[in-house]
Amino acid sequence: MQRVESGTPIRLTTSGPVVATGATSSAPGTLIGFYVNNVGLGATLVLTHGFAAGGTAITGTITPLIGFHALQVYCPTGVYAAIGVGEMDVTFFYVAG
Repeated sequence: MQRVESGTPIRLTTSGPVVATGATSSAPGTLIGFYVNNVGLGATLVLTHGFAAGGTAITGTITPLIGFHALQVYCPTGVYAAIGVGEMDVTFFYVAG
């Protein structure tokens, strides 16, 4: 039996319309992972529950490499991504509901 996991792609970058931090999703759902498209020297990523900074931590500080990172977690109040220090271009895959 084949199984497909897919979610809505939500792209964040420090040089785009969301500067340094931005709400990934405010809807309840499941984060199934993220793909780092590009990462600058020293760039960090912190994920928290909620639609604003300061929510309960999902992760500690991550210094990800380019590529896909599976991270399956249910987020009843949404998920917030804070990109810090260096530039990062990252696409999150989120399933609302």
